Amino acid sequence: MRRRAFLQATLTATATAALTRPAEAVALTAGDLSPTRRAPTGPLRLNSNENALGPSEAARRAIVAGIGEANRYTHLVATELRQRVAEHHGVGAESVVFGNGSTEVLQMAVQAMAVRETVPAGVSAGGAQRADAVAAPAPGGPARLVVADPTFEHVEDYAGPWGLELVKVPLAADHSHDLDRMREAAGAAVRAGRPTLVYVCNPNNPTGSLTPTGEVESWIREAGDEVVFLVDEAYFEYVDHPTYRSALPLAGLRLGYAVAHPRTARRIAAFSANSNLNIMGLLAAGASLGDRDHVRRSLEANEAARRVTYAVLDELGLERIPSHTNFVMHRVPGDVRDYIRRMAERDVRVGRPFPPMLGHNRLSFGTPDEMERFAGVLREFRRAGWV
Repeated sequence: MRRRAFLQATLTATATAALTRPAEAVALTAGDLSPTRRAPTGPLRLNSNENALGPSEAARRAIVAGIGEANRYTHLVATELRQRVAEHHGVGAESVVFGNGSTEVLQMAVQAMAVRETVPAGVSAGGAQRADAVAAPAPGGPARLVVADPTFEHVEDYAGPWGLELVKVPLAADHSHDLDRMREAAGAAVRAGRPTLVYVCNPNNPTGSLTPTGEVESWIREAGDEVVFLVDEAYFEYVDHPTYRSALPLAGLRLGYAVAHPRTARRIAAFSANSNLNIMGLLAAGASLGDRDHVRRSLEANEAARRVTYAVLDELGLERIPSHTNFVMHRVPGDVRDYIRRMAERDVRVGRPFPPMLGHNRLSFGTPDEMERFAGVLREFRRAGWV
């Protein structure tokens, strides 16, 4: 794989659309979906980093329209959307790889790293992204996967069955990636004749911390061909960045993508399942791609929820890590598993444990009203002596 194969695995971390009552879904407006109109009832789902505002009205209409096309394969629609995504990023369509959610894209990238393959010059134009491959073990022994600790754990989960050696590098004191130590870990593998996959989740999940993009890109430019970089920008839409910001609230419809060098894209696509995309997800993504108003509303709602959350954490003296995402990692006294259990008993779902940070909890931002409800529960915990 080429050393400048800089993957951007984009995870749309958002809420699923309700398909059981399509007529009402079509009738909804942006006002109906606004934070002030959504009553904070039922369990609070503050555990999955979803976009609490939900899909836009345009996406909902596209979802309903897609029901009528559910008897058709998605090849043509996928090809059209791939071209639009490519134009959005200023690359050719051959550089874009779709997956059934970007977690599948991560899995495909790990598989491509674990084996040596012979891939035809092109990928099926029908959009299924199939490329026949002849797989064999990597010639220099098992590849090495270098990750931060903690970070999004799915990549290391996928690497295990394929025999990649896992090296975890603790985050730096400011919770950014310790690129110097990660570089050392990658270099040791290269000197031993083994290919290396470096995974950088930026902003990082679960800490919400940001590693300067320039430092990552500098390493990529200097690295040899034996080092491949997988840069997961699932939450980059929440960073105040002048050139790229998107929020496509369609997690339940499972559509993610990677942007890579064409040769790298072909290698990754060789490990995709045939016809792995669904028509409603593709149509909704197409409707959302140019919906800048909904992106703006989503970001504004996220900032309002952030203010409510930070206020109660600061009030109670619960240290928080500066976050550039739609979630925050904050300290909790004792074992976080007890905290999670007590929250669940009060119908509040908060983030799972992320070892070794078992004295912290990752809290996703809901709507401002939902975060006010969370704040009330957290104050109750303080009165009980639990936080």
